[in-house]
Amino acid sequence: MEGNTAFLVERSAAVAAPSFDPLVDLDGLWTPELAERYLPIPGMPPVKYECLDGKLIMSPREGTANMFAVWTLGKYLEPTAAKSGNRFYLTVNVLLDVKKWIEPDFVVLKQSGQGRVWIPHEDVLLAGECVSPSSKENDRVNKPARCAEVGIPYFMRVEVNYSDGRVNVELLRLQDGKYRPQARGSEVEIFETELPFPLSFDPAELLEP
Repeated sequence: MEGNTAFLVERSAAVAAPSFDPLVDLDGLWTPELAERYLPIPGMPPVKYECLDGKLIMSPREGTANMFAVWTLGKYLEPTAAKSGNRFYLTVNVLLDVKKWIEPDFVVLKQSGQGRVWIPHEDVLLAGECVSPSSKENDRVNKPARCAEVGIPYFMRVEVNYSDGRVNVELLRLQDGKYRPQARGSEVEIFETELPFPLSFDPAELLEP
């Protein structure tokens, strides 16, 4: 009888024990170490995992329009960046501080990433976003502000719109702690700049035929 009672008590305690939910229990506590342990969340659709002051920010992965635009842009960025001793990458984790990181759609690093999962912001020459309809404010306002805050020299913003056949590319340069326009291009205007390295292409090519 005593053995059965002990079994029932243990079973009851096990049933009553609360389950661990990282999205709830780690809210405000996220660090790269916890991200490596618990992300991606099983059963969740593919999303970007970013973090602001320990709070996880999840946003949907871009659709094929943005993917094509970034892939095409990379064909121009990669070789010209390499000639200047830099390296082009897609979707890396840029560590802004111990409880803050972003995942730009593309970056140009000052040196090889060497297989690292977490890239210090000091290594980033240029961060870029292809603006998504689901995260316009984050892509246009919040993310550039965070990059400017830690001193990333350049930020590139790309917007494609298939409904009216338009595309805009804007390169911003950090000056006095704020991003200022460096170069622009569109479906009717060639994009050209000499900084941070020579680059010239037709933004219309970012629209998939």
